[in-house]
Amino acid sequence: MEQIPTLESSPQAHVHLIGGEKGGVGKSLMSRLLAQYFIDHDIPFLGFDTDRSHGSLMRFYAGYASPVLIDRYEALDTIIESCVDQPGRRVLVDLAAQTHEPLTKWMDESGVLDLADVSGLAIHYWHVMDSGRDSVDLLKRLLDRFGHRLRYVLVRNQLRGDDFSQLEQSGELERAIGLGAKVVNIKRLHDAVVQKIDAANSSFWAAKNTGNATGAKLGLMERQRLKLWMNHAYAEIAGAGV
Repeated sequence: MEQIPTLESSPQAHVHLIGGEKGGVGKSLMSRLLAQYFIDHDIPFLGFDTDRSHGSLMRFYAGYASPVLIDRYEALDTIIESCVDQPGRRVLVDLAAQTHEPLTKWMDESGVLDLADVSGLAIHYWHVMDSGRDSVDLLKRLLDRFGHRLRYVLVRNQLRGDDFSQLEQSGELERAIGLGAKVVNIKRLHDAVVQKIDAANSSFWAAKNTGNATGAKLGLMERQRLKLWMNHAYAEIAGAGV
């Protein structure tokens, strides 16, 4: 008789929540980058997009993603159930801004973290930050709420600068690392390159490899800058142990 896969027998199940709560810090860019990393490294994954109006995964990686309504429990349940269906597959969730409260309520009332504790399901929360104070305050709120029960990845996105002294002086970085957090640094990608990729609805792979044949219409040096940016980001992601 064929054994039905369960979380208990498949501890390799991983859910990656890409959040940060604050708008404009680069959550969607990080989700796209992680999706491309999975593709390029032949890591099976399924994406979920919580942004109803500007879903990034649905726009750039439609073949890998589905929409999910953050305020509907049966929709969020699909995230966990997909781990049971194919436990070797990563699940990637792009969280829109202002989704912390409904997500937390679902996790509390559904016993998601209790299930994870006993089943071997690993829930990774990627807290995407800019260098502002708001991101530090939101990190504190996240750590206060979940403590050691999540696996944290702090993403220091340099889109507005590389001075993260407010984070370093707050004590929250040290606190997060004490809880086992990994730290990922994402360099700023040149604005013109981002704009061309976004205007063409292009994946990072297509923009990097197909030049003017793609709608992104990146020049030789722009593709070179994109390649170097991705190489650095991939090394950082690998260090987080995805």
